[in-house]
Amino acid sequence: MNAPLRETRRLESYVYGSWVAGTDAGQTLVDAATGADLAVIDSTGVDFAAALEHGRRKAGPKLRAMSFHERAAMLKALGLELMKHKEEFYAESFLTGATRADGWVDIEGGVGTLLTFASKGRRELPNARLLTDGEVEVLSKDGSFVAQHVLTPIQGVAVHINAFNFPVWGMLEKIAPTLLAGVPCIVKPASQTAYLTELVVRRAIESGVLPEGALQLICGSVGDLLDHVTEQDAVTFTGSAWTGRKLKTHPAVVANSVRFTMEADSLNASILGPDAAPGTPEFDLFVKEVAREMTVKAGQKCTAIRRVIAPRAHVQALIEALGARLAKTPVGLPDLEATRMGPLASFDQREEVRARIRELQAVAEIVAGNPDEVRLSSGDPEKGAFLNPVLLYADKPFAARAVHDVEAFGPVSTVMPYDDLGEAVELTKLGKGSLVSSVFTHDKAVAAEVVLGVAPFHGRVLIGDRETAKSSTGHGSPLAPLVHGGPGRAGGGEEMGGIRGVKHYLQRTAVQGSPRLLSAVTGRWIEGAEATQDVHPFRKSLAELKIGDQLVTASREVTKEDVEHFAEFTGDTFYAHMNEEAAKANPFFDDRVAHGYLIASFAAGLFVEPNPGPVLANYGVDHLRFLTPVYFGDTLQVRLTCKEINPRETADYGEVRWDCRVTNQEGAIVAQYDVLTMVAKTWPPAGEA
Repeated sequence: MNAPLRETRRLESYVYGSWVAGTDAGQTLVDAATGADLAVIDSTGVDFAAALEHGRRKAGPKLRAMSFHERAAMLKALGLELMKHKEEFYAESFLTGATRADGWVDIEGGVGTLLTFASKGRRELPNARLLTDGEVEVLSKDGSFVAQHVLTPIQGVAVHINAFNFPVWGMLEKIAPTLLAGVPCIVKPASQTAYLTELVVRRAIESGVLPEGALQLICGSVGDLLDHVTEQDAVTFTGSAWTGRKLKTHPAVVANSVRFTMEADSLNASILGPDAAPGTPEFDLFVKEVAREMTVKAGQKCTAIRRVIAPRAHVQALIEALGARLAKTPVGLPDLEATRMGPLASFDQREEVRARIRELQAVAEIVAGNPDEVRLSSGDPEKGAFLNPVLLYADKPFAARAVHDVEAFGPVSTVMPYDDLGEAVELTKLGKGSLVSSVFTHDKAVAAEVVLGVAPFHGRVLIGDRETAKSSTGHGSPLAPLVHGGPGRAGGGEEMGGIRGVKHYLQRTAVQGSPRLLSAVTGRWIEGAEATQDVHPFRKSLAELKIGDQLVTASREVTKEDVEHFAEFTGDTFYAHMNEEAAKANPFFDDRVAHGYLIASFAAGLFVEPNPGPVLANYGVDHLRFLTPVYFGDTLQVRLTCKEINPRETADYGEVRWDCRVTNQEGAIVAQYDVLTMVAKTWPPAGEA
C-alpha cells in the first residue's frame, strides 16, 4: 500500500553547525504518486557566505590533517552507518515516484559508491596527506637539482548542485571523492526530491562520523552563494545545459577561475549492430536494454537511451518487439511490488516531457504509447504524475534534427534507421556529445569500428553481447571506478572515475629543489637524498624504519655455469643465453648474456636477511627494467634503499617500497626496480617475547 498521509514538514538547511529553517512561505512539495502535500522548502535567511567560511575554517583544516587512509576509513564508517537506515530511505524514496528497484540504484547504489571510494582510497592511495604525481624530474647533470609534481587538497569548499532524479546517489557520488581528497562539501539538492536528501544528511550528521562542517546542506535556492566562491573552491553541477552554462559564466566563477564541472543534457544513443538480426541473442538483449532504460526511474536518467539506432532492415521488427514489451510494463504506485514504473517526479516534470514529445512529433511519429492517455495498473491518473512509455520513429534521422537536439526527460525514446555502419556512427555524433553510447553486436569488426567512431563524442561506451548478458551492468549504470561525464553538450566533465575523481579536488604543483629537501617534503626517498647504513633494514620494524635506510651488499660473480643451470632449471633457453653465435648477431649483445630474472634472483639473494623478522612477505616488484647486459664473469652488487613507508590504519603491518639498484663491476646499472614488502609495525609482535 502507498504510504499513509503525513504531516507536511518544513525542510531545513544544515549550515554553520545547525539546522536552519527558511523564513519565507517557500515552495510546497508533493507526493509524485498521490499529489499529497509532503514538505515546504525554502532557504531564505541562510547566510551563504558564512556557510562557505564555516566549511573552509572549521572542516578544511581537520580534513587536511587526516591522511588519505584516515579519510577512506571515515567514508567507510559513514557508508556503513547510512546502510542501517536504508529502509527509512526507501520509504521516503517511494514518495519521489521511484519503485523499490529504482530506489536500490539510488540508495544502495549511492552508499556502494561511497564504500567503493573508501576501498580504493585504502588500496590505491598512500597513508599520507600528499600524493606524488609521476616520476622525479632530474634538472641538473649532477642530480643536485630535481623536481617532483605533487597533489595537495585545495583549501576551499566544493559546492555540489544536484539534479532531482537521484537525490541520494547524486549527492554521495560527488561527496565521496571530495571528502577523500580532504575538501569539505556544500550540497544543494534539486527542490522536487530534496526531502529525501535532507533525511540522508540528517542521518549522516547524527552519526558523528564527519568533522563538523565537512558536509553542509542547502534546501532551497542557493541565493548569493556563488558570489562568494574563491579560487580555492570548486563547483559541480548536474542538470540542464542552460542552467549549467549560466552557473559556469557566473562572474565570481569566471573571475576567480573556480574549478567547475558540469554533467548536463545528454541524448544518449544505442546502436543495434548489423549482425544483430531478429532471432539473435544480441537483438533480444537490445530490446530488453532499450525498454529497461526507458522505464527505470520512469526514464528520468541522464544516461537513459534517447536515440535507438538500428539497421533499416530490422527497424520494423524492433518497433514491434519494443512496443509489445513496453505495453506489458505495469505502471502505477511505486511502493507496490507488481509496479515496474512509477510516476515522474512532479506534475511540472510530466508537462515538460509532454511538451518535448510534441516538439519531437514535428519530425517523428509515435509508434507506441500515448502521452495524453494514462493507463495504470494501480493509482489514480488524476492525482499522480504518471505517463506511459512513448516510442517514436524518425524515418529520415539526418533531416530530423529535433531528435538530436530535444531531450524528453522521461520514458521516451526515438527509433531511427541507418543504411550502413558509418551512418550509425554519424547519427550518434549529432547529439553533440553525450554521457554514454552503446552498441549491441557479436561481431569484433563492428565493435571496433563503432567504438573508434563514437568514443571522442562520449564519456563511456558499452559493448553488449551474449558473452556479457549475465554480468553486464547495462547501458545506463554509472560505476564508481569509471568516469561519469561526457564532452560537448554533456558538459565536458568527468565525475567519479575512481582516483581520477579525487584528483579533481587536488592542486598539482611542481616542486623544485635538492633531493634531500624534496624527499622530506614528499615522504619518499629520492636519488641523491640522505641515506643511512647501519643495521640491516630488514631487521627494522615500521616503528624503527626510516626513509633512506639503506643496505649495500657484497658482490657476486655471474658464471657460465650459473646461466646454464638457470636455463635448465627454469626451461628458459632463449638463444641469447645459450647460443654464442646467435647472441653476437643480436644488435643488443656482444656475447651470451645472463637472464634478466637470474639477475633479479641473485639480487634477492644478496639483499635478503633470511631470519624471521619484521619483513613478513614480498608481494611484488614495480617498474622492473634491465638496463645493461650481464656477461659471464661480471659481478653484481645491490644497493637497497627504503623508499616509501605506508602503515595500514587497521592492521599490524604496512607496505614498504624499496629502491633496488643492481650494478656491475664498473658501476653501470644493470637492473633497477621497486621491491614491495609487508613489514610489521613492531617486532617482536605485540604479546610475544
